[in-house]
Amino acid sequence: MSRYLYEHLFLAGLYFDDAQNPAWFRLVRSHTPPGRNIDLIGSRRPYDDPRSSEFYYRLQRMPITVLDKRHMPYRFDKARMDHYRRLFLSTEYEVQKLPGYEHKLAANPFKTFRDIPVRSRYEFLLEEAQFSIMNFIKGPVCRGEIALDVIEDHFWVMFTDPARIDPEHDAQFLAEEADNLRLPTASTGTPVDLVTWKRYARAEERFLSAKSDYMSQQLDGNERRLDIDALWDGDGRNDNAALTIFRHFDSASVVRGFVGDTPKTAWVIGYGLLERIHYLLVAGFDVYGGVSHQLESRLYMDFLRMEAEFNFLMFMPPENRTALLNEWYRGARKSTKDHFFSRSAVFQRESDVTFTTDKPKEELLQRLRQKIYGAIATPYDYRVTASEPMVAAFEQMEQNAGAHNSYMPQVSFVNVIGGKRDEAYTIVRNAGYSNIAQVFEEQKRRLVEEDNLTVVRGFIGAYPNSFFQVNEKQVPLFAEDVAKLASTQDYEQLLDRYGVRRNAPWFWRVSDKFQKMYRQQASTAAGLFDYNRYHPR
Repeated sequence: MSRYLYEHLFLAGLYFDDAQNPAWFRLVRSHTPPGRNIDLIGSRRPYDDPRSSEFYYRLQRMPITVLDKRHMPYRFDKARMDHYRRLFLSTEYEVQKLPGYEHKLAANPFKTFRDIPVRSRYEFLLEEAQFSIMNFIKGPVCRGEIALDVIEDHFWVMFTDPARIDPEHDAQFLAEEADNLRLPTASTGTPVDLVTWKRYARAEERFLSAKSDYMSQQLDGNERRLDIDALWDGDGRNDNAALTIFRHFDSASVVRGFVGDTPKTAWVIGYGLLERIHYLLVAGFDVYGGVSHQLESRLYMDFLRMEAEFNFLMFMPPENRTALLNEWYRGARKSTKDHFFSRSAVFQRESDVTFTTDKPKEELLQRLRQKIYGAIATPYDYRVTASEPMVAAFEQMEQNAGAHNSYMPQVSFVNVIGGKRDEAYTIVRNAGYSNIAQVFEEQKRRLVEEDNLTVVRGFIGAYPNSFFQVNEKQVPLFAEDVAKLASTQDYEQLLDRYGVRRNAPWFWRVSDKFQKMYRQQASTAAGLFDYNRYHPR
C-alpha cells in the first residue's frame, strides 16, 4: 500500500489542514527512519530500485514559495488516512509475495500491484481525480509545444463508474492483458527504435481487441449497458467526477466541472486507462531521458487519447460515430483511425442511451452536465456575478467563433471595475485544428476560423499572457472590439485601449490584486502566477 501511494503522490504538495498559511510536505524515500535527518534516495523514477533492503517513506518539509505552474495540493489528514485504511487495509485480500523492482515489472502497475483489488486502486484515483489528471498536466512531461499538442485545446473528461462491470475494472482481465499494457520505457540516449515502437502499437491493438471482445460478451449477456449510469456521478458528493482540460499552446490547466460551451471532443476514462496515463506520463517519465524517450511517450499518448475518445463515442448512436470521428481527425492518415475504430467489432454496437435530438453529442454532454455532481461548475460561471449587459457581452464572445479570436492570447485576465464592482474574469482562447494526430507541423493543421473563446469567473491558467482592465459599462464595447480583430495592429489598439502593459506604472498593483483574488478563490490551491509568457511589453 505504501509503495502504491508513494508512486502516485511523489509530485504532490501535501498539507494537513485548510489554514491560511498551510505547511507543505512531500512524500519521499529515505535511508533513515523517523527521528533522524532525512537521507534521500535519489532516483529518476519513483519505482526505480531503492538499492536498499530497508528504507522508509518520510514526509519532508517544503519551505518554498508556492508556484501555481507546478502546484498540486493534496490534503493529507486523518480523514484521508481513514479512507486509505478502508480501501487498502480493511478490504480482504492476500499478498503472498511483495513485488520486486526489476524494471519491466516495476514499470507495469498491473503486474506490480495485481494483488491489491482493482476497485480499491480505482477509487483511490477517483477520490482526487483532478489531482490524478493534474499530475501529467502540471508535471514535468507537459513542458513545451510538442508535449502538449497531443491534446485538444478544450475538452471534457468523465470516468466510468467503479461499481459497474467494466473490463478495465476486472482484475482477471487486467492480469491477463498485463503484457499488452506494458508502457514505453526507452533507454536514455538511444535513438528512436521503430521496431520497438511497432511492437508497442501491436500490443495496444491486441489489448483493444481483447477489450472489444470482453465488452461484446458483457453486452450480449445483458450484464452491462452503455447508458449514462455507466458513468461515475461523483456519488452525489465528489466534484472530481467531471473535469475540464484547457491547453494553452505550451502549458495546460485542469479544473473541476464542465466549463465553457460544449467542446469538440470528450474523454471517458476507466481504471486501466487512468493508470496507464499516470505510469506513461508521470511515474514513468524520465526528465533526464533522451529524445527517443520523450518522443515515444508522446506517440504512445496518441493511443491513450484515442482510447478515451473511443470510450466516449460508444455512448453515441452508431450512425453518428463515424461522422464525429471524421470531424476530429480531418486530414489524418486513414491508418490512424483504423487502428482504433473501424477494426473494433463493438464500434458498430447500439448505444443504450436514448436521444431526442439530431445533435446527440451536445445532448449527452448537457444531460451529463446536469446529472454529474459538480459538473455545472458554478465557481467558474460568470453569470453568477456579472450584470446583464456583461453576461450578454461574454456570451457573444463565446458564441462568436472565428479567425478574429486567433489574435487573442491563450490566457487573459480581465479586471472589471466601476462603481462597487471589482471582479476578475479569465478569457481562454481555444485554437482549432484539423487533427492532433501528428507530432510536428502543427501550424499546417491550424483552422483559425474555428478558434473560440471561453470566459470564466475567476482564474484559469498559471501563465497569464495579458491583463485587461475594463470598466463595467465598457464590457459590451470590449466584446465588440475583440470581434473586430483582423490584424496584430488591431490587437495592439485593443491593448492601448484596455491592456495593462508590463511597463505600466500600475502593472504590479493589478498583479497584486489578482493574486489576492486568486487566494480568496482557490485557497490552498492558489500559487504565484508566472509572467514569463506575458505578452504586452
